[in-house]
Amino acid sequence: MNLSRNLLIGVALTGLLLSGCTSKVTEKTQYSGYLSSYDNLQEVQTPSGGTAMRWVSPSWNPNAYDTVAFNKLELYPTPKPNERVNQQTLNDIQNYMTNTAKSTLGQKYRVVTTPASAPKGSKLLIMRAAITGVNAENEGMKWYEIVPVAAVVGGVSAATGHRDQDTTLFIEAEFIDAKSNQTVGRVVRKVFGSTLENDSQKITAKDFKAAIDKLGADFQAFINKPQAY
Repeated sequence: MNLSRNLLIGVALTGLLLSGCTSKVTEKTQYSGYLSSYDNLQEVQTPSGGTAMRWVSPSWNPNAYDTVAFNKLELYPTPKPNERVNQQTLNDIQNYMTNTAKSTLGQKYRVVTTPASAPKGSKLLIMRAAITGVNAENEGMKWYEIVPVAAVVGGVSAATGHRDQDTTLFIEAEFIDAKSNQTVGRVVRKVFGSTLENDSQKITAKDFKAAIDKLGADFQAFINKPQAY
């Protein structure tokens, strides 16, 4: 076995080991505190091929409602823009995700901005959702904290020292039955966007467009059949 083959195998093994360092779901230490509870969350596979942490009340029937109160995805905690993620990028991501969620909800329900604005006699479901913060870590990298968008290290090339990064959004949402004031569903989701070439490349809303579109498709399936996945 010659030196070049040894190097090639070493690089391949390094890539496999490092790729396993990035979790596909939000870790418990990364929960933001936005939800009322994180009890009983279970890992599930979504129709788009993603992974989510989810809990749904066994008695919840999404067809029992005709109206959803939802204003917009919040940014929680308060955003901290920096050189890589400016305020305009945060606003663009927030707006795109909000519009996607409202469009999806609107295919099944009447959508109002607040519970008080729902017509009298409505069968009302309340949706709370936020883009949340996260700390990202990987071997050979420093800790980064970018709220609410985080750059999570993907892989490191042993041969060149070049660092690739996966852009990542963390989302938390819960659904509340307005009549009983009981939470009927919770979802915690880690969404992967585009891969960046290095740790100085700026993150933009375009990096997440395709991922948010897939998230919208998963959301559609969830509100139609929450127990299906």
